Amino acid sequence: MFYPQRRETRSTCCYCGVGCGVIITTEGKQIVGVKGDPDHPANFGRLCTKGSTLHLTARLDARALYPEIRWSRDLPRERVSWDNALDHVVDKFARIIQTHGPDAVAFYISGQLLTEDYYVFNKLAKGLIGTNNVDTNSRLCMSSAVAGYKVTLGADAPPACYEDIDHTRCLFIAGSNTAFAHPIVFRRIEDAKAKNPDMKIVVVDPRRTDTAQLADLHLAILPGTDVALFNGLLHVMLWEGLLDMQYIRNHTEGFEALKETVREYTPKMVADICGISETDIIQAAKWFGAGPTLSMYCMGLNQSIHGTEKNAALINLHLATGQIGKPGTGPFSLTGQPNAMGGREVGGMANLLSGHRDLANAEHRAEVARLWGVPEVPATPGKTAVEMFDAVKSGEIKAIWIACTNPAHSMPDLNNVLASLQNAELVVLQDAFNNTDSNQYADVFLPATTWGEKEGTVTNSERRITRVRPAAPKPGEARHDWEAAVDFAQRLAQKLGKSSTLFDYSDTETIFNEHRESTRGRDLDITGLSYHILETQGPQQWPFKSGATQGKARLYTDGVFQQPDGKAQFYNTVYKATADKTDARHPFHLLTGRLRDQWHGMSRTGIVPQLFNHEEQPVIWMHANDMQRRALKHGDIVKVSNRRGSLVVRVQVSDEVQPAQIFMPMHWSSQFMHGLGVNALMPAAVDKISRQPELKHAAVNIEKLALPWQMVAMRNCEDARLIGQVRKLLKSFDYASCGLYGRDAGIVMLRASHHATPDPALIAQLDALLDMAEDAPMLTYNDARRGISKHILVQQHQVTGVRLIGETMAADWLREVMNQGTLTDELRRWALAPLSAPPAGQHSRGKIICNCLDVSENEIMDTLEMGADLPTLQNKLKCGTSCGSCVPELKRLVKLHGKVHA
Repeated sequence: MFYPQRRETRSTCCYCGVGCGVIITTEGKQIVGVKGDPDHPANFGRLCTKGSTLHLTARLDARALYPEIRWSRDLPRERVSWDNALDHVVDKFARIIQTHGPDAVAFYISGQLLTEDYYVFNKLAKGLIGTNNVDTNSRLCMSSAVAGYKVTLGADAPPACYEDIDHTRCLFIAGSNTAFAHPIVFRRIEDAKAKNPDMKIVVVDPRRTDTAQLADLHLAILPGTDVALFNGLLHVMLWEGLLDMQYIRNHTEGFEALKETVREYTPKMVADICGISETDIIQAAKWFGAGPTLSMYCMGLNQSIHGTEKNAALINLHLATGQIGKPGTGPFSLTGQPNAMGGREVGGMANLLSGHRDLANAEHRAEVARLWGVPEVPATPGKTAVEMFDAVKSGEIKAIWIACTNPAHSMPDLNNVLASLQNAELVVLQDAFNNTDSNQYADVFLPATTWGEKEGTVTNSERRITRVRPAAPKPGEARHDWEAAVDFAQRLAQKLGKSSTLFDYSDTETIFNEHRESTRGRDLDITGLSYHILETQGPQQWPFKSGATQGKARLYTDGVFQQPDGKAQFYNTVYKATADKTDARHPFHLLTGRLRDQWHGMSRTGIVPQLFNHEEQPVIWMHANDMQRRALKHGDIVKVSNRRGSLVVRVQVSDEVQPAQIFMPMHWSSQFMHGLGVNALMPAAVDKISRQPELKHAAVNIEKLALPWQMVAMRNCEDARLIGQVRKLLKSFDYASCGLYGRDAGIVMLRASHHATPDPALIAQLDALLDMAEDAPMLTYNDARRGISKHILVQQHQVTGVRLIGETMAADWLREVMNQGTLTDELRRWALAPLSAPPAGQHSRGKIICNCLDVSENEIMDTLEMGADLPTLQNKLKCGTSCGSCVPELKRLVKLHGKVHA
């Protein structure tokens, strides 16, 4: 195929569910730039820090490019052809199916697949093999939102849209740090607040996040008490006469039973349960009831053993006040992954079928069987995510195919999951990247395409379908996910003596058209939509029925719901405690969430140095009072543990968390620290309806560790493979973290501590990796008596590597020296002298607040000392004038340290 030298391609961002449109710039076969698409209705040209650096993830040194097979568990994988790889997997699957039945195999897929990919995998499992063992990592993030919509409104269909942000008078954000997790939506919120200062923003979150700091009212509830709060708000609205009784009578059922329940939830009772004031509860209820009110919610509600009840209790408030189907109103679930919605549409979960059909419904199963041309779709429920890996561990499931996800990092109770992967007879991993935690467990590795190379469609949080177009060719021997699945399905069909015409797809449009037909007459009917319409008229919302000229921005505008009688159903919710309760042995609530500049398991963002500049290493955030009581200082190393596992990590003081609570981002895994990451501590308990696990909260203990031996090593990183090699050493130290820093190729950073001096062979191994062996061109200072060693690698008058042992006080300063590169006389004198601290007047820049324009915290603080306000900061330093992701933090710094308040 011929590729013009320079061209632009419209596509979408592959990160969160906002679904931002992007324009990809390509030179020849290489992606070299990305910018926001000004014509896309999700973002109108804006991108966050992650989206604006997408082109930097297009490098091939972290990619999987060829199929590989491990012929025996005690041998490494070796490169093979696609024919050999697929034939091997077909033989294994066929033998297992014929010997143990179809439910002895399973597929675990991903909300980052395109809709067409998802559709093929779903059909492969349920239509060809005859098992419903196909589930997705969306089970971990969105299944409670699905269940909440279905038990109340009757269908998994978010009724609101982004435009409602501009029309609401009360924005109620629950369990979502929107500023970090959905930054472009947050930009719209900031704009709406600026245009309408009277708009009230209520944020429900135990932490004082960047989102909470924008709020007119922050309800810092105790973890897991959301249902009590929502029932308490309904109680107040009931007694204050703020309910729409006519709407309740005409369009709902079940209110009387719920009314009896919420009578008990007085402001006093709710204040005691939630740990907030009665006054704030009453104020929030009045603002919500006055409306129009739009609620937005995410993982804080979903990732809970009571996630369905939390979602439904919030939806109850909208039904009781009639605030649904109108501009500026509605319960709006923000999807976490770019195509979690698309996966739900095609039934890519163990309990669903194509077109929002239910697996438990015999008529629905028959409809799908007729569409696919198969005798039947199996009735036996499939294993959902946690159940699936338990079944792999027990041997009930013999073979598992994992596509575009990383369960060795993202699942709860990770030690149990790793035991499952080790026990499996066959693990197939289909992924674009070779740097994930799950990689080491794969018996067969199939290389896949990724962002910038794929073709198909995705659906964002507001039900908007967008075309994804390839800007670059498939690298190496990578295949599109649907291509690999179709090839496998055709081979397996032949092996099992079944018709391979089930998978007679020549391109993604053929798959889309079949998916489109599966939606006919359903709530998400898109029979009027086509690739041509998406190409010529841009992204479209569903439903988009045959004969329509556009989709629907809002659902239920007529008050008719997807329930048998057309009426929405109030869900009678009762507050129950969280899965993990604190006690004397585990006195802390461990909360999890997102970082501003990182994405999920970091297979993409983890290779972009500048995305580490805001937070370079994993830390636990803790309240100052708790640190003081435990004699902890900022930067101390602690062990965080419970009966499921432990982590060794640094502790950092934070005013975002309340006493007895700590916070750690979910992104960090064994690729970045000694330990499996925070999910190793999370319980595997699941919601009884949605089967979604509790991933936001666990009870833990904290103890300070004494690790006197210290080391910091840094090396310019032109090749991502070096990062992987350094990370293999993390387990060798009692404490270790490995991140990146800088811009462009950047610097790989290894920080380590140990209870005693490690084996010299380990240090020699590290030196060899960093090209810092004894014969390298280095400035060297060694003091064996004090246990201090300084090695500075100099190549062509540039500082390209550093290794400090013993005293590491100068590490951050040296990081800046390396970032600038040039060897100075000052550095030479320091390197050859018995000095630990940086030279007088030399210090680090501090963390980078504005990643787009590389503006540091210290530069901002210096400017604030001169009396700057926010506009002055933005005018002088330009921080916050690009993507805007740093604006909330800039406002906080101005408020805390500015002489002139913003």
